[in-house]
Amino acid sequence: MGGIVSRIWWGGVPDAVQAYSGLSHRDIYTVQKTWAVVYCNAAENGIEIFKRLFHANPETKNFFINFRNLSDEELDKSHQFRAHVINLMSSLNLAITNLHQPEVTAALMNKLGESHGKRGIREEHLLSLKDVMLEMLNSLLGLDESALVSWNKTIDFIYKHIFQTLH
Repeated sequence: MGGIVSRIWWGGVPDAVQAYSGLSHRDIYTVQKTWAVVYCNAAENGIEIFKRLFHANPETKNFFINFRNLSDEELDKSHQFRAHVINLMSSLNLAITNLHQPEVTAALMNKLGESHGKRGIREEHLLSLKDVMLEMLNSLLGLDESALVSWNKTIDFIYKHIFQTLH
């Protein structure tokens, strides 16, 4: 597509990169489109993300006093765990749906960094979550290389603003 139709469809030139976020309109579109598939079953997909995180990095489960000693089966039944999962998925949804307003996403992620920093969560824990999320998104959706690049850039942008206030 070219010209005015392309600008209307993408919200601007598809590959023009926002200075603040480093994301193009195409990146944002790709991430939002693939995220919508994940978010339509937010609780179950979020539970799967956390379980995979706990298996990949068991240390992370220790941050959750209310369910650190629960098995996978017990986690499935825990209302507190489900509430935390829904919190995470809602925060990600807010960040992703507002990528066209990167300063808003940054402010949301700064708040998330502050709250998680008080709990002793460090960058390496979140980087472990990034690996798990990318692997899960890829296995769930069969992302192509350009979609994986868009997701990587998006998570890096989100994490940059979480890390600013995490310490």
